[in-house]
Amino acid sequence: QVQLVESGGGLVQAGGSLRLSCAASGRIFGISDMGWYRQAPGKQRDMVATITRGGSTNYADSVKGRFAISRDNAKNTVYPQMNSLKPEDTAVYCCAADVKPAIGRAYSRNWGQGTQVVVST
Repeated sequence: QVQLVESGGGLVQAGGSLRLSCAASGRIFGISDMGWYRQAPGKQRDMVATITRGGSTNYADSVKGRFAISRDNAKNTVYPQMNSLKPEDTAVYCCAADVKPAIGRAYSRNWGQGTQVVVST
């Protein structure tokens, strides 16, 4: 079993910053891609940012220049630094990790339970 535990959400004023973190634990042989997704009320879940094990990143257009994703492979942890937050960034943020549980097993997508981010005007 693999667990992803997020932390760092909360309430912040527009223009402020938050740094989330997500740590993977459990049966892990290796992790390839990690990322963050968000879902606002009444909307579908969208990709925010992803990062490969080698450090290549991909961002949603709506967060480019404001968010920065990084990871610590030794700690199986991924961090999005979110700056210049806007009310439209309000959502539940979930992390995801593609985990290989053992040699000879395939990678599978694992999800955290999510952390709420509220950006006030």
